[in-house]
Amino acid sequence: MIMSRQIFVNLPVKSLDKSVEFFAKLGFEFNPQFTDKNATCMIISDNIFAMLLVEKFFKTFTEKEISDTRESIECINALSAGSKKEVDDMITKAVKAGGKEPRPAQDHGWMYGRSFEDLDGHTWEVFCMDASKMPEDMKKK
Repeated sequence: MIMSRQIFVNLPVKSLDKSVEFFAKLGFEFNPQFTDKNATCMIISDNIFAMLLVEKFFKTFTEKEISDTRESIECINALSAGSKKEVDDMITKAVKAGGKEPRPAQDHGWMYGRSFEDLDGHTWEVFCMDASKMPEDMKKK
């Protein structure tokens, strides 16, 4: 049986317990089958997951240094939402749970997005868009 393609984003975290608590407040659930003292599997959707790995365990997968995400950025994790309200609700929850919003909302009319940094400084962009309202000069012909 061929499994559908999935993505597992692996992120180092300082405190697994605090990270789980933070993301649970945003409404995310975790797969207990892939959870222990070193890691947890945060379920984003049916085929998208974030593996939150304690830094010491994360280092067993690489010889590179872990980025200090308070000083530099390693990536932006972008999550789609169904509406502006859903975007705003996620950011409100993130800030209330101890995250921070690093920049103002971006409203392009057809696309709306806001960002938050989690407890470890990883950047998450939450956005919604209506491609039917995309400016003509941006559409592929």
